[in-house]
Amino acid sequence: MAETTVTKADLVEEVSRATQMTRNDAEETVETIFESIIGALQKGDKIEIRGFGSFRTRQRRARVGRNPKTGARVEVPPKRVPFFKPSRELKEYVNAGASATETADAAPAPPPSPAAS
Repeated sequence: MAETTVTKADLVEEVSRATQMTRNDAEETVETIFESIIGALQKGDKIEIRGFGSFRTRQRRARVGRNPKTGARVEVPPKRVPFFKPSRELKEYVNAGASATETADAAPAPPPSPAAS
């Protein structure tokens, strides 16, 4: 089964359809949500969306890496990286969808036997 990618444009289209907003209003809404998440992460805040998950940053320590082309040692500075932790509900939804897909991909069930009269 091939994977598909949901893009920001797809999200805008879904918001527009679900809320009956104009496409421009839906795009502005999606952009505002993303900007709010980015702004909070830049300030070091944690974002928690109940039933979905939480966003926060994690600190990575400085380390010595290697340039893959030359093999030279490179100092990699410490940095913060975004991290998403899905909620238990989201994990359950994803796994419920996965088990339904796995069942659909399995061998078809045998046809029902004719009822005896």
